[in-house]
Amino acid sequence: MDDIITLDYGSGGKKTARLIEEKILPRLDNPALRALGDGAIVSLGGPLCFSTDSFVVSPLFFPGGDIGKLAVCGTVNDVAMCGGEPKVLSCSLIIEEGLPIETLERVLDSMQHACERAGVEIVTGDTKVVERGRGDALYINTAGLGPLRYPGLSPAAIHEGDAVLLSGTMGDHGTAVMLARSAMAQSDIESDCAPLHRLVARIMETGAAVRVLRDPTRGGVATTLNEFIEGTSLGIELVEETLPVAPAVRSACDMLGLDPLYCANEGKLLCVVAPEDAARVLEAMHSTDEGRNAAQIGTVSARFPGKLTLQTPLGGRRILQKLTGAQLPRIC
Repeated sequence: MDDIITLDYGSGGKKTARLIEEKILPRLDNPALRALGDGAIVSLGGPLCFSTDSFVVSPLFFPGGDIGKLAVCGTVNDVAMCGGEPKVLSCSLIIEEGLPIETLERVLDSMQHACERAGVEIVTGDTKVVERGRGDALYINTAGLGPLRYPGLSPAAIHEGDAVLLSGTMGDHGTAVMLARSAMAQSDIESDCAPLHRLVARIMETGAAVRVLRDPTRGGVATTLNEFIEGTSLGIELVEETLPVAPAVRSACDMLGLDPLYCANEGKLLCVVAPEDAARVLEAMHSTDEGRNAAQIGTVSARFPGKLTLQTPLGGRRILQKLTGAQLPRIC
């Protein structure tokens, strides 16, 4: 094969077949994918959760992850937040002419490693190549499918008095990508990119009255919580001192003019639960690697309908709106 991707690899002819057979299939191999049909036949049974997402992160590789790991974990997490158990994924690659084959191999190897960690398989896919200058190295679209295990999760289920939990420190992914993109000083900050379906299962095993789950990706924690309550008679009150933020992330955000509440996360979840269940859900989360830094960060209240508010250490209160503009482009 050539050392770089050329338009021939997207023609549907011999070079496309070689790319799939020599580079893609050996790394993502399983019986369903091996058939190389236009789709996959899988047996799951019962109600299904289905999600799709596209990944356009720049740079392709960053501390703690890369576009391949991000694509797998992001789609696994989207299915899990719906109450599903992710089982199978699709993968479509949109490759820019000139991408080094070695780069594609690294991404595919990373995807397979992430699949093994998450216990899922990529069972169908597609490959396209666009002209040089018409893309940005590599875009990935993934879709995920799995049986519904935990029905009824929805913002509509939230009640006044419910506890708002966050599974760990905010802003790790967005800050790591920003630092990697800007080629700034070396930092120990790594993306939190990780599959969360096992953490979801651990939460649900407690038998708690879980109202809704969501991973706060683009727009961060503040934007996601606003989505829960906008247009309703309920609000959410956060307490600033309870918000978990790694010291290095806080320092980097101060330097870059970012707010961790609006920075992207790729390995954290928000969980709204009945107040009497909050302690045991936190205990369950703390027993896992993904939830070891979990904390209760707020409460659902009717005092400020449709508003997300933050109580400051000085006793003041400010309204947190959805993210306006692009604080950090191309983070997922």
